[in-house]
Amino acid sequence: MANPRPLLPENYQAAGIPSQFGDTDPIDWTEHDIRPSAYPVHGIDASRYQGDIDFATARANGVNFAWLKVTEGGDHLDPGYEINAPRARAAGVPVGGYHFYYFCRTPAEQARWFIKNVPRVAGDLPPMLDMEWNHQSRTCNRRPDAETVRDEIRQYAAIVTSHYGTPPVIYVTPDFYAENELGKLAGYEFWLRSVAAHPSERYPDERWTFWQYSGTGVAKGVKGNVDLNAFAGSVESWVGWLTGRRQQ
Repeated sequence: MANPRPLLPENYQAAGIPSQFGDTDPIDWTEHDIRPSAYPVHGIDASRYQGDIDFATARANGVNFAWLKVTEGGDHLDPGYEINAPRARAAGVPVGGYHFYYFCRTPAEQARWFIKNVPRVAGDLPPMLDMEWNHQSRTCNRRPDAETVRDEIRQYAAIVTSHYGTPPVIYVTPDFYAENELGKLAGYEFWLRSVAAHPSERYPDERWTFWQYSGTGVAKGVKGNVDLNAFAGSVESWVGWLTGRRQQ
């Protein structure tokens, strides 16, 4: 297994995030009423860019869960999942796969592509659906209206839920959430990106289960920057959530 880079140099420390993590572009969370360090359960989301992850080290240093990118659109595959998902399972880190949505493929095509590449594994996390505008796409400039976006989420989620026996968690960015009025979606758990403020400031009154608080994080066992995330509740509620949402 590849050796991770030197870990948590002094200048990577960031006020207000758990001491076992760092950040290469930190903000001062102590200026906010609620900080990432207020939550006891943290994890990462990663893709091919993190390379081979040492999950035994990561788990020993505060990584309680991991979602790994698997698919994008209807034909793109991220090789990081095949490498790192077995390593996470072997280290006892709950792991799941995620799909990056592409607006020039149908929800059914994308759901089938995800299902084809992500096996049902008892104990794995539920799938995650990454919904955001992809401004850099060279092949798809489609930006559907809000009602269409919400309908496509429902279609994709229904197919994936039927296969895995548990609904996907929906990851969103602040602009995507607001422009598509995702507060109108009922029955889904949200994973909210908010790297400069608590979700309550960026998504007023919205319920959430996971909070991505850094896109430039540093975690032991992971090479390079990695996204850092917090679970919304206590350790006890995390155990309960896992029991109810893991694949059977």
